Amino acid sequence: MQRKIAIITGISGQDGSYLSELLLKKNYTVIGLVRRTSTNTHSNFKHLKCNSKFLVIESDLTDPSSINMIINRYRPDEFYNLGAQSHVKTSFDQPSLTFNINAVGVLNVLEAIRHFSPHTKFYQASTSEMFGSNYSLSQPVGPGGPVVQFQDENTPFSPNSPYAVSKVAAHSLVSLYRRSYNIHASAGILFNHESERRGEEFVTRKITKYVARLDEHLKAHGGLFPKLMLGNLDAVRDWGYAPDYIEAMWLMLQQPKADDYVICTGEAHTIRDFLDAAFGHIGIDDWTPYVGVDPQFYRPCEVEYLKGSCEKAKKILGWSPKVTFKELAARMVEHDKKLL
Repeated sequence: MQRKIAIITGISGQDGSYLSELLLKKNYTVIGLVRRTSTNTHSNFKHLKCNSKFLVIESDLTDPSSINMIINRYRPDEFYNLGAQSHVKTSFDQPSLTFNINAVGVLNVLEAIRHFSPHTKFYQASTSEMFGSNYSLSQPVGPGGPVVQFQDENTPFSPNSPYAVSKVAAHSLVSLYRRSYNIHASAGILFNHESERRGEEFVTRKITKYVARLDEHLKAHGGLFPKLMLGNLDAVRDWGYAPDYIEAMWLMLQQPKADDYVICTGEAHTIRDFLDAAFGHIGIDDWTPYVGVDPQFYRPCEVEYLKGSCEKAKKILGWSPKVTFKELAARMVEHDKKLL
């Protein structure tokens, strides 16, 4: 049986590295695309470089000639677009760059597939941020039953950031090319997913790194420790474990028909809940002496509530999350303690 070829953008991020591991285990040849940078960003996948079936190539989503050349050369079976400018706050500071990478970059890939490799199955990393302040309401089962807020594949998009706007544009392009050119193009609307490889600029990793350092300090010295400064502690998110979500990406491209799927846990937690779980892991029940709020970390336009429903993915893909919220926080804290 001929070995499948998969191309992955965003190979240096948590999702790209986990997906590479999964595909290599499934006997794929994996080609990871990386942008040229002045600093080394290969830490998440450096352990894969010794694998002869893992190639790393410099490329840029915003350069159509580069994308055309790579797709024309390799004619991949699958293309996973995980590359993006993915930080919401940065998107307010650099909106044009964000749109060019996240939306125009997707257009470049879809055009290259259309012209050079129409058999290629395409995966787009969409995001729950596209829903913004919108949500759907479930109908109570019986008299007096609770009305539940959630987002699923039928919830209208209402983006609250340049990042979310760029992702809505890309998501629409995937749907358009699927309908217009019969390309097997699917989008995973992934809710927040974290792991030990999460970037240090994201709030969950900021928390777990701080907790790990605090634990070491209290054991060695005791006494005062600088506060962790955060933004909106009441924002509600649906947090899952990244390796679980990677499996869903792969499953989407194994289906006979391309489609879009919400991937989530179906649980809603605030930043305060994540603080409870992370600090609780080192035996601290009251984290308030260690955490402060700084307005500079608030977004210009907040997304207050994200809680998904993944019933479609459960039914069609046979997928469901495995790692719990508390397990996720504990794994991240333990990882950051080992790095000290």
